[in-house]
Amino acid sequence: MTNPIIAKEFRNGYLENTHHGIICVIDENKDVIYSKGSMDQSVFYRSALKPIQAIPIFSTDIVKKYQLTEEESALFAASQRGEVYHEKALISLVEKLGIQEDSLICNQSYPLNEQPKEQYIADHKCKRKLLHNCAGKHLGFLAYARESGYSMEDYYDPSHPLQQEILNHVAMLAEIPVEQVVTGIDGCGVPVHAVPIREMAKSYLKFAVPDLIEDVSLKDAVEKVAHVMNQQPNIIASHHFICSALLKDNNIIAKGGAQGVYCLALKKEKISIALKVLSGTENLWPLLVAELLVMLNYSNQNTIERLLEIKSLNITNDNGKVIGNTKIYL
Repeated sequence: MTNPIIAKEFRNGYLENTHHGIICVIDENKDVIYSKGSMDQSVFYRSALKPIQAIPIFSTDIVKKYQLTEEESALFAASQRGEVYHEKALISLVEKLGIQEDSLICNQSYPLNEQPKEQYIADHKCKRKLLHNCAGKHLGFLAYARESGYSMEDYYDPSHPLQQEILNHVAMLAEIPVEQVVTGIDGCGVPVHAVPIREMAKSYLKFAVPDLIEDVSLKDAVEKVAHVMNQQPNIIASHHFICSALLKDNNIIAKGGAQGVYCLALKKEKISIALKVLSGTENLWPLLVAELLVMLNYSNQNTIERLLEIKSLNITNDNGKVIGNTKIYL
């Protein structure tokens, strides 16, 4: 099955880019109520896996034991972008946990967002592991491994008990046999998993409707992850970024991943969405999600407007002049 066109970009009326993709929307019964492309195509979660990867640490008393703030504990599920408030929370988190920054296997990095990156360079500061986009997740892994009596040196190995636990959580939430979950290595060096896009939507449905989870301890951890994501939207990504814009709406749980993957779920409506832009671009996320919410008659217009403030259908040049437009095909 050829995956369909989901967006086209035009410059001065001439087609410049065509984007194919797959989209799955399911209801509380896990029935597909809207789809584009193959529902059986497996997709790597990339950083959309982070809420699931945070489940182990939220299943412990680590947050209470180390008196972590919501800002600090939200970093366990975050793709932080190096703003001052991120750096402050990360420094505090690593100090409270008593974990050495060198223990993180992720690479040294400058802040991802342009303004803090420019300031960092202007101040002659060096790259550091703590500023890596996935540093919070890695600190959570290390803390959990230490508290559980597991080895901290190889916490990234697919055979490590922590990583096996995460793999089982993926299989359980996605409702797929564990042997059918595809495993690869993410950019930050830890395992990342792939499941069919339909099952990916099922896994996110649980964050919006945790009552669907029979395991009491897993349900409790999922609820804690969802709560802290909604309470600290800017920590999860940053201001003027789609994840934070969506998470400001307490009815939505959302997280994006690299290479065009995006997942979100609506609590009141009990609807879950997973999508993959096959060109790998993230630029279309706000437009696609806004259009999907309109299609679903979503009631919170402010949420849709926040998305369109991030990305307009109009394409502008560096001087802000409109030179083209994007068309979404749902």
